[in-house]
Amino acid sequence: MSMALPVPNLDDRRFQDLVDDAKRLVQQRCPEWTDHNVSDPGVTLIETFAWMTDQVLYRLNRVPERNYIKFLELIGVRLFPPTAARAAITFWLAGPQPGTIHIRPGTQAATLRTETDEAIVFTTIGDLPIVPCSLSRLASSLGGEKEVSDHTEALETRTSFFCFDKVPKPDDVLLVGLSDAVPSCAVTLRFKCDIEGVGVDPENPPLVWEAWDGYAWSACEVDRDGTGGLNRDGDVVLHIPKSHTVSVIEQQRAGWLRARVLKPEPDQPTYSASPIIKGLVAFTTGGTAEAVNAALVENELLGASEGVSGQRFALKHRPVVPGGAANILEVSGIDGWQEWKQAQHFVDSTAEDRHFVLDAVSGEVQLGPGVREPDGVFRNYGAVPPKGSRLRLRSYLIGGGRKGNVARNTITVLKSSIPYVSKVQNRRAAEGGVDGEDIE
Repeated sequence: MSMALPVPNLDDRRFQDLVDDAKRLVQQRCPEWTDHNVSDPGVTLIETFAWMTDQVLYRLNRVPERNYIKFLELIGVRLFPPTAARAAITFWLAGPQPGTIHIRPGTQAATLRTETDEAIVFTTIGDLPIVPCSLSRLASSLGGEKEVSDHTEALETRTSFFCFDKVPKPDDVLLVGLSDAVPSCAVTLRFKCDIEGVGVDPENPPLVWEAWDGYAWSACEVDRDGTGGLNRDGDVVLHIPKSHTVSVIEQQRAGWLRARVLKPEPDQPTYSASPIIKGLVAFTTGGTAEAVNAALVENELLGASEGVSGQRFALKHRPVVPGGAANILEVSGIDGWQEWKQAQHFVDSTAEDRHFVLDAVSGEVQLGPGVREPDGVFRNYGAVPPKGSRLRLRSYLIGGGRKGNVARNTITVLKSSIPYVSKVQNRRAAEGGVDGEDIE
């Protein structure tokens, strides 16, 4: 709950105070004026001017918001800009593709626009390669033992095999080797199974899917399991962690996944016999990218430098939302565009440092000031672009606010067509959106 700042009164006198002050002055300056009743014409004039003065004081005390902001800036306090909500958006492919599909930064997806609600737009902030894959190896190990049984040949000859021990026990593992690493991708494993893994609840099998990241096994999110715990023909769709990488296990190089038998929870049915696998294929069906509730502005020209310190350039859009790539100012020169880095302040900047400060709330790019020191030397806190050089901001985000905290499965509209992408979806609610700070 926000609490309003106390409003300072530059003059707290009111109508009656002004009238009383005037009457006291009358007694001092005009002692012959003895009738101070409201019926006296002079008192009527006093009350008239007191009323007019009261109106002036009221307006004087209504300090504009801009003044409040400037007063706060004088003591080093800046308003916080809005924060953009973040959401993981999954881009589903229409089908397996032979090549990598790239979801570029700046790709936009939105909620559905209705008669009462505007569409809420989210923008991806990084490149997402949706990498194709296929099955390259299949193996198993029992009870955490190092010995691995390779089933790749059996799969190629269409020979059925147990994927776990005949009576599965905790830490029995089915190893699935993919042709490539698929970080942040959705992978479909299409199984052909005999109904042999009896005893388990198909909606809650004691099974976890994991991906190897080169150092440890990380849990995969199961989008859906149509096999009921490897008990029937169907698809297992997994969302692979972004740390997934190609590694060597038992001298076999692949992007490794595994299904591991868990110790059952109390009252959770477990396997009484191992599932039997007759066939398996793997392919990529989508990928998940991080997105923010903001619009991306790129390569905005700010103007030309005058060759002096303390220059300021206004952006076309504000406020600026944090959370994207680092803001880079580019200054034209003989050798092309030079990069200037964003700093929090100019206290430690020297005349050679290519620094700038971005006021996110006002949308203003500030260059380093020049200060004359007590010894008479003029010092620049930050470099000064040569006169006539052009300035542009490479990219920045605008928007944000709590309106972006949308529910799961509401970001469903792709704003621009992407080849081979059939639909988009946010599997979890967006979160982190906060309105910008104001002076209240």
